[in-house]
Amino acid sequence: MSTINRQFRVAARPIGMVKESDFEYAQVPIPDIRDGQARIKTTYLSLDPSMRGQMENRADYVAPLAIGDVMRAGGVGVIDASKNPDLPTGTLVGGTFGMQDYAVTDGKTLPVRVYPAGTDPTVALGVLGGTGMTAYFGLLDLGEPKSGQTVVVSGAAGATGSIAGQIARIKGCRVVGIAGGSAKCAWLTDELGFDAAIDYKSQDVGRALDAACPNGINIYFDNVGGEILDLCLARIAMNARVVICGGISRYNAQGPIPGPRNYFNLVFRRARMEGFIVLDYAKRFPEATRQLQQWIDGGELKHRATVVEGFENLPKALIQLFQGENIGKMMVKV
Repeated sequence: MSTINRQFRVAARPIGMVKESDFEYAQVPIPDIRDGQARIKTTYLSLDPSMRGQMENRADYVAPLAIGDVMRAGGVGVIDASKNPDLPTGTLVGGTFGMQDYAVTDGKTLPVRVYPAGTDPTVALGVLGGTGMTAYFGLLDLGEPKSGQTVVVSGAAGATGSIAGQIARIKGCRVVGIAGGSAKCAWLTDELGFDAAIDYKSQDVGRALDAACPNGINIYFDNVGGEILDLCLARIAMNARVVICGGISRYNAQGPIPGPRNYFNLVFRRARMEGFIVLDYAKRFPEATRQLQQWIDGGELKHRATVVEGFENLPKALIQLFQGENIGKMMVKV
């Protein structure tokens, strides 16, 4: 067994697009454990758009990251040493382990989710992990879908958007996805069952929305922000719900970020626009896990991961996420 714990630490606050030089590679000894603790050997680490804001210290729903801190990242791993009877050796767990090979937990100060034996770790990190929870609670609790309504999802071929759109379809809604590139759009309609897909790279999004949503948008699940949010706000139906999940179009932007111009349509259409943080639903994660697993087992919910091999490629994989090179969940097999 290796005695080295590889880490990537925050080396600089990003300016514009995240760069590999914003990270510092380090090696430290593998941590020892005390009574009540267990050591986790990470196997997969998650790359998520929210990591950009955490590097910049703008994500105020989590503890701030200082220069030199291990970069925060969700992951899954296996307990490889334990002095905690609730976390025996060999248990598959998920949590915020950071960009490193090993993490130590007592089950409380670093909360972990325990997965059943035999769970595919890519499923645990993806559809049954934070992104699946985000899609589930954002779409169902804030979006409140009703059969026959029209749901538009931006970033629809990403980890959260692809699950949110499928949940809307399961609930009997018409689903329109917005994604970048013909391959992603074909995946949405041909495999995931979306009713329509709009390629923002090659189509006039406003005209395509008019064609796909002739009676307006009842629910808009926003992962992008910016111009696409504005175009959807201009087309909301009466009593629409706009769910603000993310805004990847703005994360690497420099200078003042303009607000939406069409926000007053929320008044004209008696609509609601609401943001949320999935951590607020942590106590209900078991409920979502059971339902998502049932849909997976029944063939109603499909998922996909873009897996980059190699711990050393973590910074590069985060950059690729912002460049839109992933379909489904982006992760690194360490």
